[in-house]
Amino acid sequence: MPAFLNFLPNMSLLETIINIVALLGAILLTYGVFLEAERRQDAVFMVGSACLLVYSLWIGNKIFSLAMVGLFIGSLIELIEILIGKHKHIN
Repeated sequence: MPAFLNFLPNMSLLETIINIVALLGAILLTYGVFLEAERRQDAVFMVGSACLLVYSLWIGNKIFSLAMVGLFIGSLIELIEILIGKHKHIN
């Protein structure tokens, strides 16, 4: 490893990729909260939760995995409802 990269943790390439995917997932979920367009928000939530699901499976956390599967499925169902015109807002 070059001397200027000594501050980086000693991780394998796969671990580095998994951590980057997890960071992307966290950024996407945070970004999705601020989106106004529900269709776009649900799509961002799906991608973000899928990224964090990969990470949670990697670290072996069953509760975190279950939460990400739930968020993914919920976002998928809502996106499908929007696309077929069945989504309704209750005020």
